[in-house]
Amino acid sequence: MSARRLDASALRDWAHTAVGDLISHTDEINRLNVFPVADADTGTNMLFTMRSAWAQADTHSDSDDVTQVAAALAAGALHGARGNSGVILSQILRGLADVVSSAAADRGGALADIDGPVFAAALRHAIGLVLVSMGEPVPGTIVSVLQDAAGAAEHAGADGADLAEVVSSAADAAAVALDKTTGQLDVLAEAGVVDAGGRGLLVLLDSMSATLTGRAPHRHEYLPSPPHADAAAITVGGPQFEVMYLLSGCDAGGVETLRERLDQLGESVAIAAAADGAGHYSVHVHADDAGAAVEAALSVGTPSRIQIISLSGGGGARPAGGWTRERAVLAVVDGDGAAELFAGEGAHVLRPEADAPVSAKQLLHALVNTGAAQIMVLPNGYVAAEELVAGCTAAIGWGIDVVPVPAGSMVQGLAALAMHDAERQAVDDGYTMARAAAGARHGSVRVATEEALTWAGTCKPGDGLAIAGDEVLIVGNDVIEAAAGLIDLLLAAGGELVTVLTGAGVDCGVGDALQEHVHSQHLGAELVTYHTDHRGDALLIGVE
Repeated sequence: MSARRLDASALRDWAHTAVGDLISHTDEINRLNVFPVADADTGTNMLFTMRSAWAQADTHSDSDDVTQVAAALAAGALHGARGNSGVILSQILRGLADVVSSAAADRGGALADIDGPVFAAALRHAIGLVLVSMGEPVPGTIVSVLQDAAGAAEHAGADGADLAEVVSSAADAAAVALDKTTGQLDVLAEAGVVDAGGRGLLVLLDSMSATLTGRAPHRHEYLPSPPHADAAAITVGGPQFEVMYLLSGCDAGGVETLRERLDQLGESVAIAAAADGAGHYSVHVHADDAGAAVEAALSVGTPSRIQIISLSGGGGARPAGGWTRERAVLAVVDGDGAAELFAGEGAHVLRPEADAPVSAKQLLHALVNTGAAQIMVLPNGYVAAEELVAGCTAAIGWGIDVVPVPAGSMVQGLAALAMHDAERQAVDDGYTMARAAAGARHGSVRVATEEALTWAGTCKPGDGLAIAGDEVLIVGNDVIEAAAGLIDLLLAAGGELVTVLTGAGVDCGVGDALQEHVHSQHLGAELVTYHTDHRGDALLIGVE
């Protein structure tokens, strides 16, 4: 299979893949973190930063301008940079944006895609930007890994390799350089670990390979070597707080003044410039006097989005402030119409892949991408119980308050979503939504594909089968007859609203026929139909 071009669409896809891969490797990366401080946050910070970059790029989902998407990634990363590793990542993405923009200008203002030489040049340019933001390089860090990756990419490009080969060469060189970091920095040798930031960079390069070729390189899991079971447990003396903020209205002289002041106050100083050249910066420092670190900016510019995080909260702590929205609803749905319907009611949606159940990893990915501190989850029958529990438990470990709502069908999910109120306490909101889901009696109708014996009698191919729970209750001559009988059964216990969701390939006349049936047989009841285009059952029916 030929490699994919790295055009605007592929670049957005890479950002999305990178977020997913960082989710998978965040705990591994966090366990490695001992430099510049053993706070177990490097993986989390890189994830938050990459998620911010992807979110910004996704605002240009219709753009086919690779220059615009690269610039959006850089801008999003800078504004959402978390921690030392996040600032470095923002500069790597800025390196890509700068070189792509320059290449476009050299080629007449347009660039269809990113080729091997441009990618290699971007890595090389990123090294300079990182060094400007961080000051003197420290051997055995992400900078060392980036340098070797850039060198390998340049060598491969000079030999005429295509982009996929250039990226693969860079990733393999990064893996070799990563193994060397343990012997380059004393604190890494003491902990028996490789550099956490370098491991994160390798994840990003491997994600690029997977995006281009469809194959992810296999890497072994990087674990702390004996005698230390957990690198993050090693105590390294240092400042109490990590301080970060965005700075605007600052000139080059002001940046140097601020850097000198922060160097006096603490360590791990990083000041990264935005690509727009308009005096916008991301500032990072570890200091005991957090207030003074913020005040230092007041004389040179205007600080905003100030974050102060304790570095003494324990190795396993998740940094606060990563979730920007108060509460969200995540609904697992199938079909274009269903996605539009639930999104129109304010929910984030996760769609199962064809013929594959939703995994805990996919669920966790979707939960993180909402950006919310509290999330009500509507599985709607598309997530196995064990995967739901595993995904939600992992999200809780990330500091997200997750409330699974027991919705076994999209019709129950709609009933629950209608009762959602973000102004209520989460426990009240969850209880009200769960009660609404439970109050929606539901069933489905499918088309028989073969002759079989059911509890309701023998069916033949083409018959309509009305199902509630796991049992066939009605065998009809067609879908309409079976659905009408199921609605009669569901309304026998009362109800005022019948919701019918029609699946892929179902004619619109089915909804009209059921509308007429309810109108003539159930006075006072109302029927609404939505074409959700879901797979499997022809109809999903709920009664409230």
